[in-house]
Amino acid sequence: MIQKIRFAAYSLAALMTLSACGGSTAAPTQEDGAAEQNTAAEQTELTVFAAASLTESLTAIKETYETAYPEIELIFNFDSSGTLKTQIEEGADCDVFISAGQKQMNALEELITADSRVDLLKNTVVLVAPKAAQNPPQDFTALNQVDSIALGNSDVPVGQYSQEILEYLGIWDKLNADGKITFGSNVKEVTAQVAAGAVDCGIVYRTDAASEPDVVVTAEAPADSYSPAIYPAAVLKDAPHPEEAQAFLDYLQTDDAMQAFSAVGFDRP
Repeated sequence: MIQKIRFAAYSLAALMTLSACGGSTAAPTQEDGAAEQNTAAEQTELTVFAAASLTESLTAIKETYETAYPEIELIFNFDSSGTLKTQIEEGADCDVFISAGQKQMNALEELITADSRVDLLKNTVVLVAPKAAQNPPQDFTALNQVDSIALGNSDVPVGQYSQEILEYLGIWDKLNADGKITFGSNVKEVTAQVAAGAVDCGIVYRTDAASEPDVVVTAEAPADSYSPAIYPAAVLKDAPHPEEAQAFLDYLQTDDAMQAFSAVGFDRP
């Protein structure tokens, strides 16, 4: 009997000890859960409308920025600058707009915060061909000899630059008359047509060529043949989060951000 009583006492003592030791790994309290919910609720979703040619560089910047500022979640909408402009005009929620051309930003003059507008980046227009092409054109002047070429639509900045170049060289009308041009809704679509070998060549930005392994750059457009490919950026007047939007736009002008832009071929204006 005495042994049974002692065993029970030892068992009770052991249980009490385990309970005391287990305090540090107890299940989260209601207060802990509420704190986590508050942190999540405080995170700001910052919506950035950006030209499709910025996809790779801004995706890289997203990881760095969100690590440094965990209270911010960057939401990107990538498309042609013309399409993005229309979406903003129709009332889409947007904090920051980064266009691949001045024309689209100018059209939103009444909708952007004028003091925030900045010329953020500069790109270069190039001629590309499928990597597997046997005899790709080596110069823009040789484009009247190809069977097919892909360009951006007229509402896409790269398409507007392309038309300027071809008009400057005096071959725009003939290429159209001969039905050699196919159009893409944005620069990524043009690049994809070339990469797939659907056309003999295409005109895109240097940055998009750098991001697509199945195309090769055969020539750069003469600098005086098209308007400078400047990328303006601005905060919207009706931005849901104007202070956070301005902070992000300021960051995009730093040396740290420029490293990501330069990695794919962008320059400072």
